[in-house]
Amino acid sequence: MTTLTKPGLRPANPNFSSGPCAKRPGWSVEALSKAALGRSHRAKIGKSKLEQAIDLTREILKVPANYRIGIVPASDTGAVEMALWSLLGERGVDMVAWESFGSGWVTDVVKQLKLADVRKFEAGYGKLPDLAQVDFDRDVVFTWNGTTSGVRVPNGDFIPANRKGLTICDATSAAFAQRLDFEKLDVVTFSWQKVLGGEGAHGMLILSPRAVERLETYKPAWPLPKIFRLTSGGKLIEGIFKGETINTPSMLCVEDYLDALHWAKSIGGLEALIARADANAAVLDRFVDRSAWLGHLAVDPATRSNTSVCLSFTDPDVAALDADGQAAFAKGLVSALDKEGVAYDIGSYRDAPPGLRIWCGATVETADLEALLPWLDWAFASQKASLKAAA
Repeated sequence: MTTLTKPGLRPANPNFSSGPCAKRPGWSVEALSKAALGRSHRAKIGKSKLEQAIDLTREILKVPANYRIGIVPASDTGAVEMALWSLLGERGVDMVAWESFGSGWVTDVVKQLKLADVRKFEAGYGKLPDLAQVDFDRDVVFTWNGTTSGVRVPNGDFIPANRKGLTICDATSAAFAQRLDFEKLDVVTFSWQKVLGGEGAHGMLILSPRAVERLETYKPAWPLPKIFRLTSGGKLIEGIFKGETINTPSMLCVEDYLDALHWAKSIGGLEALIARADANAAVLDRFVDRSAWLGHLAVDPATRSNTSVCLSFTDPDVAALDADGQAAFAKGLVSALDKEGVAYDIGSYRDAPPGLRIWCGATVETADLEALLPWLDWAFASQKASLKAAA
């Protein structure tokens, strides 16, 4: 079998995982030297850092002044679950899903909360459902950016300003890389470990005044564990949104999030972060346009993510394989890149069609993506040769 020549240039940072994502450029452990370690998060120093994290989040994301921002446990998942269990049930709900995490929220609402009045609008990987069918007089739950499908909503125009229901938006792989229309969103959730490359286990919960009103006027029929409770005596627990967290946060992770926020502000804030992600995604777009073996999983260019870019195999020989064969081919390709130390963790999500998922968020350097491209061709050619040899 012919030995294929390996590319000469390697990415300086091979971390292209879709979460936890690459640290910001120039990061080192020294960035955490001022962390309030060994101190209570309720002490003045701890609370000050938590408040600063909230304030910088508001500034960089351009969150309206009358929206509350809280740091909550269990990453984005915890934030979404708090919203679902605390807010839903007051009226019917429309669940919108087109990838695995959105489908998970459907399962929770239907099988765990067991709500009776639920409508589901779902689409397979690569497409959006018909958003025109969604009724915003009902509550609506959706993801802004489908992390496992690479499909996002292009904007918030499909949401009416005069809606009666609440919009609950999982924005974990969109925040800091895409423009979120907060006036159209009543609940926004995300985690630190995506676009800013923070550490796991902490979530962010952003509430509109309408969401706060619902919390204070509606009591769910089911019991809420302490970790989900946002109200006390019928009133919002304001301390949660001033840095008084429900459970103990990691002050090391808080320091890391602060470092990422300061970096984001130093390079120009939200517009600069979006520009970096857009430039990175454009590198892959150009590569796919000229590739004979790779295509975008997202069908419509207007809905393609600029962070979690999901790619599928278009080579006729690979596409002709059954699902197990394609999965094995993808696994071999990803493993070869991992072994060479040029790309880590770029396989498609376990529930998604076999292929690649390459993170293009703001902490990734464009030069590293450009250096990766020849390695993708090399890995594909190597696997294709192995496939033919085994035939």
